[in-house]
Amino acid sequence: MNSYAILGVSQDASLADIKRAYRRLAMRWHPDRNTDPDATERFKQIRAAYDLLLTADLSDDAEIPPDSDVAPEAEESVARAADIRLNLTVSLEEAAAGCRKTVAYTRGKACPTCAGSGESGMTRTRFCKVCHGSGRVHGAKRELVPCVDCGGRGFFSERICPDCAGSGRETASVSLEITVPRGMLPGDELRLVGQGEAASEGLLAGDLYLTIVIATHPLFELRGRDLHYSMPVSALLMLAGGEVELPSLAGVVNRLLDAGLPDVRELRVSGKGYPGRGKIHAGNLVVKLTPVFPSRFNARQRKLLLQANAALMDNLSESYPEIAAWQAANVPE
Repeated sequence: MNSYAILGVSQDASLADIKRAYRRLAMRWHPDRNTDPDATERFKQIRAAYDLLLTADLSDDAEIPPDSDVAPEAEESVARAADIRLNLTVSLEEAAAGCRKTVAYTRGKACPTCAGSGESGMTRTRFCKVCHGSGRVHGAKRELVPCVDCGGRGFFSERICPDCAGSGRETASVSLEITVPRGMLPGDELRLVGQGEAASEGLLAGDLYLTIVIATHPLFELRGRDLHYSMPVSALLMLAGGEVELPSLAGVVNRLLDAGLPDVRELRVSGKGYPGRGKIHAGNLVVKLTPVFPSRFNARQRKLLLQANAALMDNLSESYPEIAAWQAANVPE
């Protein structure tokens, strides 16, 4: 299959568009998150398509579109501390409308005792484990040569900070109140500049990246920006035609069903699915209508049904052409 088609992007898509599409599809089809029997194979196809497009885009011969987002991902001239990447889980309603969320995580900071140097307090001495304090070891020809580990001294002088065990860092808990814009999709990222690992000597603070994860909804299934679900409907209503109420994220949507056979139908309501973002339009509401016949009648309901059936039998050729044809062939006049 075409790699662009697998990821659902056009052939002039930028590198950022390709990455965004991959993250979104990988979140949906990862075998750990999707119980579909075909999920594993689908995930492999998505990964293979992404790797192929990424390799092509980064090759020397690749033509990078002028509007691509490759430049911001180039190596920065200023060295930074490590970035932190976390998942942010939100409900479908929160993602659709936008919300405020509190993000709690841990990151390192310079140890206040040693100011990040790892050294503090009185000097202590420890023997070299390689030469056992002698400063000499046997060489290749079994002759004694100076120990490389301790430089022939046989010991080390240290000033290890007792609070950080010489690492120069300690863990700090962070709590941030963030805004999730409306209409973000699974796999989209939020970047919080300077909220990654803390700055240290010669390094600017890293960034915090939050990958959006939308929790499973009891009714709606998000496919792209379309919202899908199944709904049982009275078979009699489908026969006669009439108004049906469809749940949506924005409330109930009323739609008129055309009269017809009580078969499974798909009803598509334009623009009533997941909201758009920027220049991207909202998705559709796609409802699978399943006919349900009444399982029990009371006396009044049975009488009304018999009356309706009698009225239909009066015009047999139009109401029940199959019955009319059978009777004409098999019932004597």
